Amino acid sequence: MEIPLDESDRRLLDLLQQDAKLSVQELARGAGMSASPAWRRVRRLEEQGLIRGYVALLDPAGLGLHVAAYVHVCLLDHTEETIRRFDEFVQREEQVLECATITGSDDFILRVVARDPEGLEQFLMRRLLSLGIVRSTTTNFVLRQTKMTTRLPLP
Repeated sequence: MEIPLDESDRRLLDLLQQDAKLSVQELARGAGMSASPAWRRVRRLEEQGLIRGYVALLDPAGLGLHVAAYVHVCLLDHTEETIRRFDEFVQREEQVLECATITGSDDFILRVVARDPEGLEQFLMRRLLSLGIVRSTTTNFVLRQTKMTTRLPLP
């Protein structure tokens, strides 16, 4: 369900997408309002589910995760059991940062991180393919990332 936003809501959301650690006073100042209405608006946006949470964005290389790849996955079949097993696998694997069902010849695309190419190979061979439900995978290594954002455009 789309949630109607006014200009103040958009300004607050834009500020939070830039820096979720801003204090209520800083948010209010940036949105051109006083602290109490700003706090109430943010609280309402949280309660409505538009703000789903707050996170710290970490540097993968600083954590020793030097490899990123997109893995296209085609399942053996599309039974409820196979899809459930795949979904459970994706949810428990920390190396999988994103998973989406896609159109085209493949069923899913995963964004995966690893320490090195060997770590990615181990993930693919010993974890993903050993499930016994994957027909094929195609892996695209990320050579250089020119843009990565979590910031959504606001209508």
